[in-house]
Amino acid sequence: MLTVHHLNNSRSQRIVWLCEELGIDYTLVHHQRDAETLRAPDSLRAVHVLGKAPTIEHDGQTIIETDAIIEYICQVCAGGRLSRAPSAPDYGQYLQWLAFSEGTLFPGLGVDLIYAWTGGGNAVFMSFFEVEITKNHQYVEAALTDQAYLLPSGFSAADINLGWSLEFSEARGRTKALPAIQAYLARLRARPAYRRALERGGPQDLSVFSAGVV
Repeated sequence: MLTVHHLNNSRSQRIVWLCEELGIDYTLVHHQRDAETLRAPDSLRAVHVLGKAPTIEHDGQTIIETDAIIEYICQVCAGGRLSRAPSAPDYGQYLQWLAFSEGTLFPGLGVDLIYAWTGGGNAVFMSFFEVEITKNHQYVEAALTDQAYLLPSGFSAADINLGWSLEFSEARGRTKALPAIQAYLARLRARPAYRRALERGGPQDLSVFSAGVV
């Protein structure tokens, strides 16, 4: 049995959503952030020394890292569904978008949040990340202008991965002038499995990450 360790208001919501899209059986273990620090609780560190969310357990393995978990579940637990096979014409694009969310888009957003939380004070430092944040969002906006999902072949696990990061972007006030991204998020949220994931995983309140947003 697949066990998914889920931290409220976190990227692990993606894994709950993925499992609901795939319709696979899984056990969901809830963990709650510290209300003051927003850090993960000791219960997650009892599962994995790094205390990461998401974390999954399956067939004696404990696995962290969102991208790895997504591919593991798609390939091992779901026969490749929502992934793309190496023989698929858009396999390379699938891998690119799967990695883009955590590897390119989110790091700048994380810096943006920490900068706001700590009161800023170094405009030169933040100006570097502002350029990157803007460029990354414009890249996504252009990709979604003429198609419903990231791949021409349709919805995939890469959309699930990117969707949560864009919700975080939204909480940081970064999607206001990006209509294609706004429409994309509306499509994702309209999916029945997305709604089921919120019912099972618990409602999200990403406004906790909106520090400094006007």
